[in-house]
Amino acid sequence: MNAEIITIGDEILIGQIVDTNAAYIAQKLNTIGIVVSERASVGDDAAQITRSIEQALGRSSVVITTGGLGPTKDDITKTTLTRMFGSRLVNDPKVEEHVRRMMAQRGIEFNDLNRGQAMVPECCTVLFNAHGTAPGMWFERDGKVVISLPGVPFEMRHLMEDEVLPRLKSHFALRAVVHRTMITAGLAESMLAARIANWEEALPPYLKLAYLPSPNIVRLRLSAYEVEGETVAREIDRQFQKLHDIIPEYIVGYENDSVQHNLHEMLRENGLTIAVAESCTGGNIAAKFTAMAGASAYFLCGVTAYANSAKMDILGVKASTLEKYGAVSEETAREMAEGVRRISGADLAVATTGIAGPTGGTAEKPVGTVWFAVADATGTTAMMRNSGTDRGQIIDRATAYAIEMLSKRAAALAAAKEHTETNK
Repeated sequence: MNAEIITIGDEILIGQIVDTNAAYIAQKLNTIGIVVSERASVGDDAAQITRSIEQALGRSSVVITTGGLGPTKDDITKTTLTRMFGSRLVNDPKVEEHVRRMMAQRGIEFNDLNRGQAMVPECCTVLFNAHGTAPGMWFERDGKVVISLPGVPFEMRHLMEDEVLPRLKSHFALRAVVHRTMITAGLAESMLAARIANWEEALPPYLKLAYLPSPNIVRLRLSAYEVEGETVAREIDRQFQKLHDIIPEYIVGYENDSVQHNLHEMLRENGLTIAVAESCTGGNIAAKFTAMAGASAYFLCGVTAYANSAKMDILGVKASTLEKYGAVSEETAREMAEGVRRISGADLAVATTGIAGPTGGTAEKPVGTVWFAVADATGTTAMMRNSGTDRGQIIDRATAYAIEMLSKRAAALAAAKEHTETNK
């Protein structure tokens, strides 16, 4: 079964906000066996809204809209849907009482605009919004469904979970849509495709493979549509097991796993600590770790030493090193890693120094040149990687390379620690 998603609002079309609602709705619909065939965005224009919904109904069984349900004059979705379905607006006492209560709790006067939130199309099923003032609406026509949800993301999510998904599952006879994702790291998309070409060629015809690349990782997603869910899920597991025999060293995990999350767990389990010294990545590596709950168990400190004076004064990089080799060099990266490990007392430390651009590159060190170093009690290793041409791309790729390098060294330390404890 197909669905279409229409996000409504001029703010989306002019790029003032990013449409995250459509991605969330699509993910949730897939979990119950509904495939999103198209997504669209339209402005706050009644003719555009009507045309888009009517066209979507001509192609799909379910249409979900978000946005345009606020109390002000620029929010016209509700009145547009009322006209489209040949209905009229009526007061919903439950919604009005809810809105009154919310306004009172926030110390806001209940006025005609707030009262208007309780006016709903007479022909719709009201989807009660416990977390906001704009109710959702469910319309039916010729066996098809139009659902209107508020554009505020957290309100929309609660309505999807509490109202929309249960109703869709009871309203339609749905077959499963199955997606499984394997996470790989360390092989570029083209190299990975070449390594697994024979495996891909032998996949059952009902399984569709997608390559989803991002900095230093490639997701392999196997999908099947309108199938018997459990049987297909077992077959996908069997196919992924075959990949373990083909590329075992490049498999990070599944679904939402990441190199940094796996490293996070490894550090916690083995009682290892880390510190970070960053120049061109500007604190991005540290942010990846501190965004995860529990990072305080192992993350000791992060130093963003952008200026040469900071590299010297804080990390102890020698002036002679900077003068002879430059800030972007193997020698400077090594001293940065060793310096942050020394001042923090961490078991492991990683450092980055490079040219993120758009200026500052030379023939010998073009934009995108980044040196990395990892230091521990056994010594320091360093490598150079060209990390792209765009500033954002360079920072993202360099962050991924640094975390991968740190992960490999942490795995070696953890294995050595386990071996020592086993042989005591």
